[in-house]
Amino acid sequence: MSPSPMEETTVISDVLASLPVTPSATTSRTLLDNEAVRVVVFTFDTGEQLTEHTASPPVVVQLVQGRMRFRVAGQDHNLAAGDCVYLAPKEPHALEAIEPSVLSLIMLRTAPGRE
Repeated sequence: MSPSPMEETTVISDVLASLPVTPSATTSRTLLDNEAVRVVVFTFDTGEQLTEHTASPPVVVQLVQGRMRFRVAGQDHNLAAGDCVYLAPKEPHALEAIEPSVLSLIMLRTAPGRE
């Protein structure tokens, strides 16, 4: 995927059709990447997980479909489709798919000239 200029409107369609849940796997695809934001869609089969990790920028996560257990700040949250989590910079978190799931991750970056 090539970088997406911040000054250029971008439409990305058929995301769920082009990124199905793969049996016994976690997959991801970067949809958008520029100076202001990076958008990544993940798919998780049941039981697939990401162990505890952090991200330097603030992150917004939204569960698009499925159900997941999301651990943040030492507390588990059971997420359903549509639920959203804001993660402060460097907040440790982990997640596990309770059923086949699709997750959208948006990394917020400081836009040039907006410091």
